Amino acid sequence: MLASYAMRVEDSRGRRHPESPHPYRNDFQRDRDRVIHSRAFRRLEAKTQVFTRRYSDHFRNRLTHTIEVAQIARTIAEQLGLNTDFVEALALVHDIGHPPFGHAGEKALDTAMRRHGHFFDHNLHALRIVEDFEMRYAAFRGLNLTFELREGIIKHSRDYSCAEFPQLAEYLLDQRPPLEAQLIDLADEIAYIIADLDDGYEARLLSLEQSRAGVPNFEHAYVDVERTFPNVAEKLKFNEALKQLLDRFVGDLIANTQAQLRVAGVRRMHDVRSCARRLVTFSPVIEKQKREMKEFLYANLYFSPSLEPEKTDAEHVINKLFEFWMKEPESLPSSYQEKATYEPLPRVVCDYIAGMTDNFIFQQHDNFCGAQSNHHVTMNRHT
Repeated sequence: MLASYAMRVEDSRGRRHPESPHPYRNDFQRDRDRVIHSRAFRRLEAKTQVFTRRYSDHFRNRLTHTIEVAQIARTIAEQLGLNTDFVEALALVHDIGHPPFGHAGEKALDTAMRRHGHFFDHNLHALRIVEDFEMRYAAFRGLNLTFELREGIIKHSRDYSCAEFPQLAEYLLDQRPPLEAQLIDLADEIAYIIADLDDGYEARLLSLEQSRAGVPNFEHAYVDVERTFPNVAEKLKFNEALKQLLDRFVGDLIANTQAQLRVAGVRRMHDVRSCARRLVTFSPVIEKQKREMKEFLYANLYFSPSLEPEKTDAEHVINKLFEFWMKEPESLPSSYQEKATYEPLPRVVCDYIAGMTDNFIFQQHDNFCGAQSNHHVTMNRHT
């Protein structure tokens, strides 16, 4: 049973290009399936989340992270009476616009674009992917997703203003997104802070002692686990403590959102869209704990000296290739050369690079950049 404030598929504004109803799938299920079968979704398997495969094949990549977000988001949505088909589609598409090399690659690509008077935003790039780049259908370009899914791609993690982004005016920028879209950003945060603590420990970049000392809510969970399972291996205690943290974050998000909906008097979608603030939120206590965990991860993992060579590689490879194609656009694939006749060249180069996997961008760097540049990257890659 959907709550009265949930996004109902029959209330969708539909697709940019009208299509006949499917005999046994609703429109949000079709959106989900189109995302899963897209090339951009498959490429997430070979894009870095935090760790490259230099560390292990067991760590999360951008695809496995996306699947974890979808699982967490569906669980929360079911408890809130939200549309789980819509939530799942949003979760699966939410990272589709990320470039290679994780956040280091995103930062490097944005820096390269700003040198030419532009910028890179992975949400806007994701919209370009689903609207234009995917070529699977004879009747239209892109995936022809519903309005609500395209709106969620843009608005799930931040607000955009019409004054600054007039090209997005159709997406109701003066209104809040549905609760299903609001949920995705926090499900994403839950997924990555738990996963990154786990992978950081597995990679031996974070010690148990360091995590216990630096993350108070993890310490409380670990002490509780030690009382219950005093004789099991350290790694199993670590896993149990992480499970407690995951349950605590998810449970709090459900309970606090329910409380926020009651306080705001939300009864229908109009109430959600017209609300002055986002309603899917953690309680102040858990928000503080989440912030402490993120600060710990930034200080001890994301900026770890052990990861610096890979960040340096990301910046070097993206900068070199970007400037190479700016100087020699005739070396771009023919489809991108054609795009450059009606779009700014920096945007075309950015689109090409952003769609690459980690492996493919290294191949392109090896093909087009000089021996000295290749030596720099090869040394870092094997350090």
